[in-house]
Amino acid sequence: MDSDEFPDDLTPAEYGMWQAFRNGSAYDLRGEDEVQDDANGTSPWGAERTVRARMVALLLLSGPSPLPGRATALKITGARITGPLDLSNSQIDVPVELRSCRFEAPVRLVDCQMRTVIFDGCAIPALEAARLTTAGDLQLSNCTIPFGISMPQAQIGTDLTVNFSRLHRDRRGRAWIGDGLNVGQDLNAELLSTSGEISLRGARVGGQFSLRGASLNNEHGRWALNALRLVVEESLFLAPGAASQNLSRIADTPARGTRVQRTEVRGGVLLDGATFGNGLIIEYTRFHLADDQEVSLRSIQAPELRFMPERPERGSIILANATVGRLVDKADSWPGPGQLELQGFTYETLAPGGPFPLAARLAWLAAATPTYSPEPYDRLAASLRATGEDADANDVTLAKLRRRRADLPLAPRAWEGFQDLVLGYGYRPARGLFWLGSLWLAGSLWFASHPPPPLNADEAPHWQPAIYTLDLLLPVLDLGQEAAWRTSGASQWIALFLVILGWLLATIVTAGAAAVILRRN
Repeated sequence: MDSDEFPDDLTPAEYGMWQAFRNGSAYDLRGEDEVQDDANGTSPWGAERTVRARMVALLLLSGPSPLPGRATALKITGARITGPLDLSNSQIDVPVELRSCRFEAPVRLVDCQMRTVIFDGCAIPALEAARLTTAGDLQLSNCTIPFGISMPQAQIGTDLTVNFSRLHRDRRGRAWIGDGLNVGQDLNAELLSTSGEISLRGARVGGQFSLRGASLNNEHGRWALNALRLVVEESLFLAPGAASQNLSRIADTPARGTRVQRTEVRGGVLLDGATFGNGLIIEYTRFHLADDQEVSLRSIQAPELRFMPERPERGSIILANATVGRLVDKADSWPGPGQLELQGFTYETLAPGGPFPLAARLAWLAAATPTYSPEPYDRLAASLRATGEDADANDVTLAKLRRRRADLPLAPRAWEGFQDLVLGYGYRPARGLFWLGSLWLAGSLWFASHPPPPLNADEAPHWQPAIYTLDLLLPVLDLGQEAAWRTSGASQWIALFLVILGWLLATIVTAGAAAVILRRN
């Protein structure tokens, strides 16, 4: 190698890195001790594995030409990189692959254009990558970043991967700033551990966004995940993940016997206005919320919402004005009264993911409506009717009318209570026959033991107490008994009572029958 092809002041480690760059091969500075080689550990690394960040930048920005028949690439493993690595405002046309490296100063990739970038198992004080553009993947797997990642408005050509990484909060309390981030394919953040807010406001993911097995912690702020107006073309997963770094694809369903780790969220989740192409999947997730924190899903849009976390003991679940096609849930995932808001929540079908009897579903609505609102009841009834569960839909409508009755003035409340008692607001038509039969039997027994005298003994029909009682109860029929006998005393009042009840029953039964016919049509 001619002397003008490399700087004169290269150390032996940097000289090896220089030659590996021209050859496009990996340059490995590790030994054979795994503890000593751990970039995230505390074992000191000496000069034999130290390279200067400015020499790395020199290779990437003004590096030598490749050896004949080779393509240049920066592939370093187990290096201690001193000084700040600043590649801002540059275009880098070679792949960058840094594994198990220990950086002593932040890495800056602001306004940088790159191909594929891999930081695997590295210790980086901070990563500043605002408006970074990559043609391929950006991988930050198994890295420790004490002052977090800042990559607003970044454009990632294919996948963004931060699996198994540990991100801590910066001076503003944020562990990951990705507002306006655009990922061409998948965003994999499985078993990610954060201490601080993840801010992905207005971000877009072209594939799936996986937070399986992640631990999101923001004890010093309101939101553990702030993804206002997030767009995910496929699905967002907050679900258990396989706790193993040996799986080729963690997003695959873990095989039986594989140890899994559930998602833990300490702090609120803000997904207001988010859109999901396939669905929002929240399964077996633990939400640790303060009283003033919430899982806010206001105005989200998704073909499917799978909501089956552990029931949060505190905080709120907000689904106001959300629109989903299919709701998959279970009874013990929803919080109690005062912790749930469903006003304007629209769904087409229900598919319980666990035991969810109708009584529990009605309690779910009651918990979401501390003051009466007909809309959640109408939505549930429509969903049940759409799947052919008409009897359950009628029970829901009946529960709605009973909730409404409690807010009425005394007189209307008494009239509606009578309608409920007699016919269940028309949803229990068989009750009309029961009351009619009961009154007929009671009246027949009374008049059998207390027969009234005839008005005209010569023209009076044969005394039939059962027919006489029926003539009193059926105002639209004349059976020839009511007008032939003269009642007095208690019998007169009982006859009047039966006539009034007969008119009321006839009115309610007619209205109930009409309602049944209309519902069936």
